[in-house]
Amino acid sequence: MNFKKQAMVASVGLVLSASAGLTALSNSALASSHREAPFITEVPKVDGTDFYMFTSYEEGRSDFVTIIANYQPLQDAYGGPNYFTMDPDALYEIHIDNNGDAVEDITFQFQFNIDQNDLALDIGGEQVSIPLINAAPIAVGDTAGLTRNESYTINMVRGDRRTGSSQTISNADDGSPEFAKPVDNIGNKSIPDYAAYANSHIFDIAIPGCDNGRVFVGQRKEGFAVNLGEVFDLVNTNPVGPVDGETNTIADKNITSIALEIPKTCLTNSDDVIGAWTTASMRQARVLNRAPRFSNGKGATVEGGAWTQVSRLGSPLVNEVVIGLKDKDLFNASEPKDDAAFATYVTNPTLPALLEILFGVTAPTKFPREDLVAGFLTGVTGLNQPVNVVGSEMLRLNTNIDPVTDPASQNNLGVIAGDNAGFPNGRRPGDDVVDIALRVVMGVLLDKADAPSNDLPYTDGAYVDATEFQTVFPYLNTPIAGSPAN
Repeated sequence: MNFKKQAMVASVGLVLSASAGLTALSNSALASSHREAPFITEVPKVDGTDFYMFTSYEEGRSDFVTIIANYQPLQDAYGGPNYFTMDPDALYEIHIDNNGDAVEDITFQFQFNIDQNDLALDIGGEQVSIPLINAAPIAVGDTAGLTRNESYTINMVRGDRRTGSSQTISNADDGSPEFAKPVDNIGNKSIPDYAAYANSHIFDIAIPGCDNGRVFVGQRKEGFAVNLGEVFDLVNTNPVGPVDGETNTIADKNITSIALEIPKTCLTNSDDVIGAWTTASMRQARVLNRAPRFSNGKGATVEGGAWTQVSRLGSPLVNEVVIGLKDKDLFNASEPKDDAAFATYVTNPTLPALLEILFGVTAPTKFPREDLVAGFLTGVTGLNQPVNVVGSEMLRLNTNIDPVTDPASQNNLGVIAGDNAGFPNGRRPGDDVVDIALRVVMGVLLDKADAPSNDLPYTDGAYVDATEFQTVFPYLNTPIAGSPAN
């Protein structure tokens, strides 16, 4: 299907005439989700930064969907000696809605464990613990030199995330329910070939009731491209200026990825379209321990009570530049079925007005902003809208749209440039969601009479495309080394 702009505009009208008005949240994002809400800045280990979902374009894997949930933003590679473990007291989840009702039907739950390995040296006859994470170089399959080993388990829940039927996902090779997570990229002396070391942590998984898939959890190079500091400094850049590779201010950062490759038949129902989002939850109660000793299992806090959601991410950055400051924590705690509470932020968005004030471009004059609904709220008719969809914010993918297997042929502007395998039909690593979102929020889908400046090539200046990434699972690149010296 050659899905051109005109067809997309027409479908928006169909969506609106069939829906009961703008009663839920849409997204006009400008950046990914880094430190977007007040509370999440206090608990960066559960801060979801980016969410990707696309038909796998690794050769021979087009019957699979790859889902990547990134956490822990703005990691400096040299951030030792602790680096960036996941939170063993948190629950990380990826939710799938496969019937369009804004409620999860399948949830993949990840929980982490940290085993302390007290390495000590004989100092004057005393055994004294070392202050570093490792005491020797680390090779594939060798963890003896590590003072800390991180692992995780995966459960698959069908139905409600808390009360549904839960089954364990295991290693397809040995049946183990536990998977090893690689230590972060300390440096080239500690881990001479980090790419090979990390790849040894890609596992085939046995999924109950489905064919096998794959999983990887570990540190990756930040794949998102954005002129971040300038965006938040009253958009201190030229929104119709040049695009180059020099303005990606987070290019020197790492993140932690939870990556799954799942057979399409495991995710879909009677419809080829699925919706997905990622969340992180913490225990409702936390008590500080006055005498923490990790060596005896008594950490700095004692956690208890019900799981309480504190992070949520579907389409790229709803919360950071759409939701008002007073509601950012509330959005992170919310579920798609309750998105009507945030409707005004979308029907009367502030970002176009800000760009008009700062740069003299003309913001769209048509309210409510009906053009934003299809791309981010319901999916687009004929592309990625589920049958009987309930409006809600999540990333939606038509699994029956053939992927572009050659990354050089992918268009980084996705659907608005005629590449139907790209954003907002899912999201691939090479999709420039910042530029796409800027153009959509400034009215690229509206008539010229309603959006006089809608034909300008809006951009934040940063550039990204598929050729910058791996062409095989888990797609995101090897993380930056903390010590690049040989």
